[in-house]
Amino acid sequence: MKAGINAVTAALLVGIGIGLVLTPDGRAWLRHPTLMPGGAASASAGPGPGEPAALPVAVPVLPTLTPLQEKAARGHLRIGVFGDSMGDGLWTALYRDLRSRPGVSVTKFSEVSTGLSRYDYVDIQAKTARQIAEQPVDVAVILFGTNDAQGISMDGEIHDFGTEGWKVAYAKRVDDLVGMLRGRDIAVYWVGLPRMKRAGFDEKMTLINQVVSARMAALGVPFIETESLTENADGDYDAYLPETGTGRRRLMRANDGIHMSMAGYLRIAEPVAARLKHDAGLDAAVPPAPAAGA
Repeated sequence: MKAGINAVTAALLVGIGIGLVLTPDGRAWLRHPTLMPGGAASASAGPGPGEPAALPVAVPVLPTLTPLQEKAARGHLRIGVFGDSMGDGLWTALYRDLRSRPGVSVTKFSEVSTGLSRYDYVDIQAKTARQIAEQPVDVAVILFGTNDAQGISMDGEIHDFGTEGWKVAYAKRVDDLVGMLRGRDIAVYWVGLPRMKRAGFDEKMTLINQVVSARMAALGVPFIETESLTENADGDYDAYLPETGTGRRRLMRANDGIHMSMAGYLRIAEPVAARLKHDAGLDAAVPPAPAAGA
């Protein structure tokens, strides 16, 4: 009886394996693992990111932007935050930092479980184009990546994460997104991914940072790194880091070792807000509100 059950089990396993190999959908699923729901990050296995990122030879020529100071001087500066669940937290922190600035608005366009790898799931290029058509912005702050360690399909070929083909495909999607925004006179600020708790996942995010930072340098677009803000003095992940100003150690990370606590999002938003204020000429301190009856 037991031998019969083992034989049936073995036959089923062999059948499933053959089915996955021979069925196109099976192959696609193996190379495109399903995104995890909500804010949890998902990553497929891929080679280590030790080597420098390969980049496309051609660099798009971006149109000249209207200076942010000129836009701010008109009395309104519209900032949009785009990204995944990390972008949600960054938006909250930027909103808290900039909401007291007269004429400055900070709007959330980010969406959990999205990214630049799986356009069959959510086409970020098309989604962003629709968003800014419905609600125009002057500035796009972008933070993607925690869902992007997956294969990319481009020109009918699937490129596994970490391969040279994947780097080129990912770089093209970065270029296309920036080019579309700049073509609408929108200033782009790309925010890098923070240090991650798990070494394997941290390596994947480091590779994505390498590709994106290289593209921003080639395109002349600000890249604001956050790794140095989210590691300790030894360059390692640490959930507790000193708070700006007080130096008191605060919990900066969520339990998953990926997302930030509110204190952590405020920490990585500080250089972003500082750069925006500088470029828009908003460095001056905001005057206190007049007292009632004055």
